[in-house]
Amino acid sequence: MGSTSIRYGYADTPFGQLHYAEQGTGRPLLLLHQTPRSWDEFRELVPLLADGRRVIAMDMIGFGGSAKVPGPHTIELFATGALALLDALGIDRTDLLGHHTGGVVAVEIAASAPGRVDRLVLSSTPWADSRYRAGHADEPKVDNAVPAPDGSHLRALWDQRRPYYPQPGTDLLDRFLHDALTPGLDPAEGHRACSRYYMEDKIGLITAPVLLLGATADPFALPQLEPLRRNLTGAESVRSVVIEDGMIPLMEQKAPEVAAVVAEFLDAPAAGGPVRGAARPTG
Repeated sequence: MGSTSIRYGYADTPFGQLHYAEQGTGRPLLLLHQTPRSWDEFRELVPLLADGRRVIAMDMIGFGGSAKVPGPHTIELFATGALALLDALGIDRTDLLGHHTGGVVAVEIAASAPGRVDRLVLSSTPWADSRYRAGHADEPKVDNAVPAPDGSHLRALWDQRRPYYPQPGTDLLDRFLHDALTPGLDPAEGHRACSRYYMEDKIGLITAPVLLLGATADPFALPQLEPLRRNLTGAESVRSVVIEDGMIPLMEQKAPEVAAVVAEFLDAPAAGGPVRGAARPTG
């Protein structure tokens, strides 16, 4: 575990100030969260990865404490914002981990700026091809509720997520709702950005070694693992690991298991050899 506690900062960028949390020193690792979360999604994970690393968990543009910009938003915008944060922090190259929407953003970064990404972890990442876009052409089914004077939208947001979170208990849903209610944030806009993205045009440009993380109880993302693997045609290597009983909030729910697998991948030789850890390798 890192020897220092989590630190917080704001970086000046062309988009305005971007908020981030960091811990540790050494080789950088940038963490990108799902919609509509913030760096808080990685609160448990950051200290577990901060031994010998500078782990940075940012609020992407429009989320958390970072600058808000007018919609419609795009994955390319989120990626450009993440690169702007790296520039502001003086980081030329980094390892990169993205979860759900953050994984799509990580694909765009690794494809558009391959010289800046050493290793790439795609966690529960959608395969955003033409079929995905067609299937998500309507309004998102989660994180989408019209604000109402009686507060019923709060219950709607809660109920849309509840089937995909561990039960019983409300702590993880409390944290989700806190982020979903961030002033100036449309909690569904990140999902719309994913549905506008042409991943099939970009994924073959990725050259870095890739670790694909899946979760057995994430019905949306788990089926995407194999299409992602097939289409990572330019990557130096591709490994995949599925974490048992993992759900949509995988980063918080299974932080020790995620940390074990990710740390070994980041520290391993660039090619060859299985990833080991508290999870089930799939290839």
